[in-house]
Amino acid sequence: MHGLILAKQNISTSIQWYNGTNTTTGATSNIVGSGNSNTNTIVSNQGTGNYAAKICSDLVLNGYSDWYLPSKDELNKLYLNRVAIGGFTTTAGFSNYWSSTQFDFNYPAYQQAFESGTQNGSEKNAYHRVRAVRSF
Repeated sequence: MHGLILAKQNISTSIQWYNGTNTTTGATSNIVGSGNSNTNTIVSNQGTGNYAAKICSDLVLNGYSDWYLPSKDELNKLYLNRVAIGGFTTTAGFSNYWSSTQFDFNYPAYQQAFESGTQNGSEKNAYHRVRAVRSF
């Protein structure tokens, strides 16, 4: 048996995906189960700072320290179950959540709008929400 456990609340309501350094991180996996690897790759590439993957990687919550930024497909699973999970912002224009999946050099990551379910690339300096997850 396996699945995702997520923080009950957003760990950020407004944070950038990167630390200010424009690089291609190599965190390109979309699939469920790849968010942790993506997060580790991003943090290894970006280093110190206050950005989406780093705050997930540094999070210690309820005695657990293995939190990460979800991959594109993991984030979509959260979206599909958003009503049962609760706590997501769904107001248009304020409902974008970062994934750990890099889109390309100019648009570093996929984000998902929780009012509509759309996933698009977002500029690295945009400010979006973050919900940390861990797997079992």
